[in-house]
Amino acid sequence: MGGLSAAFQAHVATGTTTLCRAWAITRSDGVRYGFTDHDVALEFDGMVFKADTGLSASALAQSTGLSVDNTEALGALSDAAVSEVDIEAGRFDGAEVRAWLVNWQDVDVRWLQFRGSIGELRRGGGAFHAELRGLTEALNRPIGRIYQKPCTAVLGDAQCRFNTATPGYFADVTLVTGSDGLVFDWPDAGAFEPEWFRRGRLDVQSGAAAGLWGVIKDDALRGGMRRIELWQKLRVPLAAGDQVRVVAGCDKRTETCRLKFDNLVNFQGFPDIPGEDWVMAVPRADGANTGGSLR
Repeated sequence: MGGLSAAFQAHVATGTTTLCRAWAITRSDGVRYGFTDHDVALEFDGMVFKADTGLSASALAQSTGLSVDNTEALGALSDAAVSEVDIEAGRFDGAEVRAWLVNWQDVDVRWLQFRGSIGELRRGGGAFHAELRGLTEALNRPIGRIYQKPCTAVLGDAQCRFNTATPGYFADVTLVTGSDGLVFDWPDAGAFEPEWFRRGRLDVQSGAAAGLWGVIKDDALRGGMRRIELWQKLRVPLAAGDQVRVVAGCDKRTETCRLKFDNLVNFQGFPDIPGEDWVMAVPRADGANTGGSLR
């Protein structure tokens, strides 16, 4: 029984155990939840694991190879724990999950049995049903660079290195009218050019939708009003007075990187690779065919 403490092994060896399960869920926004299938709350690692959620789990399937470990958890929806509103808003998507077997008589005697993330999360009938995926799930994706003309980095990430908090590249806005989560309107005196935020990002900073974000599809100025439209509707509507931040957009072209962001040194594309018609290219009769620089 590798990975088990001597105290845990000794407890199991007695044949009469006082074990229960405990789960810790950490969302991407830092909010943490603790649950247990014991009949009273437990406390360890600075967390309280509540017993009144009706959370239970199916058998954990684990392997020694690189196949994904999977299990499922089922619990009751409540405003004090996992609410239907938060699930609908996507706040639990990809949340980190840790699961222990705990001696409820001595919580220091426990075994971290599972660590992973929430995959598919369903709700219905006053309950939620979560698929838990192991750490090897992160390996189940393509890795490597793609040779293409557009930049492969995301604006502001570790490869791009551009600081999106640079003045002139973002705007903090207090909404004067509510929004359905798809289209946002506010007065604009023309501080930013039209389409400046197109392909950018909108982050909600306050209100019921705080922490949610979307990719900007369109940015236009109309009659002194700026209209921002997202590609996908936020799952929680916004009210007047809510604050949002919009960040300038990047279309991944070399010219945009150089002229708009002055960040060509970190451009992650290959703008000079031949196009698909290179096999049809022929020598030019009206100039030198030296193969010189395109810059």
